[in-house]
Amino acid sequence: MTTKERYQGVIDYFKEAMPSPTTELHYNSPYELLVAVILSAQCTDKRINMVTPALFKAYPTPYEMAKATADDIFQYIKSVTFPNNKSKSLLGMANMLIDKYNGEVPSSIDELVKIPGVGRKTANVILSVVFNKATMAVDTHVFRVSNRIGLTTDSKTPLETERTLVKNFPEELLATAHHWLILHGRYVCTARKPNCLECGLRTLCKFYKKSI
Repeated sequence: MTTKERYQGVIDYFKEAMPSPTTELHYNSPYELLVAVILSAQCTDKRINMVTPALFKAYPTPYEMAKATADDIFQYIKSVTFPNNKSKSLLGMANMLIDKYNGEVPSSIDELVKIPGVGRKTANVILSVVFNKATMAVDTHVFRVSNRIGLTTDSKTPLETERTLVKNFPEELLATAHHWLILHGRYVCTARKPNCLECGLRTLCKFYKKSI
């Protein structure tokens, strides 16, 4: 099977099985999504969605959050992973949005990665979901699923995976493919025990071929 055939098979499957995927994080503005994605690092979306309603009520814009202290913010997010670090990141993020971007979330990766708590993956999520740009955010699910299926070949880093996926998925499908791979990794191709017998991609999957 050629690389092109494998990608086309994956696209055809997901278009039918998951025609309209989207982020599972709850948000109502670019600022809220940025907060949620910063919080979601090494934490479940389910947990983040439990925390953010009260947080967004207390700090509906970066202007309110910038007036808080890290300790104030901590009280709202103490049940997520690394709450001390994330409290400081959110406070730094709010201040930077005000000081440099007039309270608005910037729309370029170079500007986004300057913000506290924002790495390349988070920046790409914002660019894809908020600004509809052709980017591929690579988290642990995307990294794992891409390698298992054979969309990438022994990628060692998320950046390698990102470049390969961007090269091979049609530009207009990149944002959608990001959600396909995340959701597939979250619910089917799980880390410890992938549900291969329930997976509609098994005929295309290098991992499954090796395991049978």
